[in-house]
Amino acid sequence: MTDAEIPAEKGHPMRAVFVDAGPGLAEVAERLHRDTDIPLHIHRDPDVKPDSLPEVLGGAEIAIIDHTYLPTEVAKRCAGLKHVVFLGTGARSYMNPEELAAECGVEVHIIKGYGDTAVAEMAFALMWAAAKGLASMDRGIRIGEWRRTEGMELTGKTVGLIGFGGIGAEMARLCRGVGMRVLAWNRTPREVPGVEFTDLDTLLAQSHVVSLHLLLNDETRGFLSAERIAAIRPGAIFINTARGAITDEAALAAAAESGALRHIGLDVYAEEPLPAGHALSKVENATLAAHSAFRTPEATDNLLEAALNHCRRIAG
Repeated sequence: MTDAEIPAEKGHPMRAVFVDAGPGLAEVAERLHRDTDIPLHIHRDPDVKPDSLPEVLGGAEIAIIDHTYLPTEVAKRCAGLKHVVFLGTGARSYMNPEELAAECGVEVHIIKGYGDTAVAEMAFALMWAAAKGLASMDRGIRIGEWRRTEGMELTGKTVGLIGFGGIGAEMARLCRGVGMRVLAWNRTPREVPGVEFTDLDTLLAQSHVVSLHLLLNDETRGFLSAERIAAIRPGAIFINTARGAITDEAALAAAAESGALRHIGLDVYAEEPLPAGHALSKVENATLAAHSAFRTPEATDNLLEAALNHCRRIAG
């Protein structure tokens, strides 16, 4: 059942609404939804304005959200809302979970691990594109310019991973496979064969590539400050597939433009979509992706199945 207009079935007093499903996510959610699950309405519009959420939810107890902002003041107007299932780990980029719990009685659920391999592969791809200057050569050829760049060989170089959860571990596996030395810094101590855990200053100073893999929260917002960016080894590559708000984006852009960083490869930004004319969009030695690292068929199936499992558990 996918129609929110149909009353909840006997034994299923709750309803869920997927508020911002694009065509791909809608198809997967519909395919994975079981007849025995709680009623699920799939709102097939990925461009939902926050103020329209009370109407879109229509009194449903569970909201499945992919990328729509949920201000606390809007949540107060969503009658019946008790749970938000956020499709990923970056809920704080779109809502304030503590405020929602304290002021609205709404619990926010996140989904970890569904796309570890997909995101690590994007970080790995951005690293290679940065090392070989692929984005600049591609842009040049499309306008009739022959920009033959001098690449960096990565075999034997040092990659430094800031954060070592599931994605960081996958990135370490990939980098070790091509003969790179792997340094890592993590907020809690870890021991992993083939990975050298060290302090952050050492990692920044020694790494030819710095790849960011932290969750965004109050402790990590702005973590990679201008001062820390300045401490990165001169001529290094910087990769971010975590969250844009963890970095000082203006300092990143300036470091790349000055040559302090050889190249930056980004899949995430503090504001998404990246606004027209943003400083990062003007950086020549940058490879920019549209927050798509986690978008693979395998990861999407994992993501939506985990979201539906949240709904099943909540419904009890």
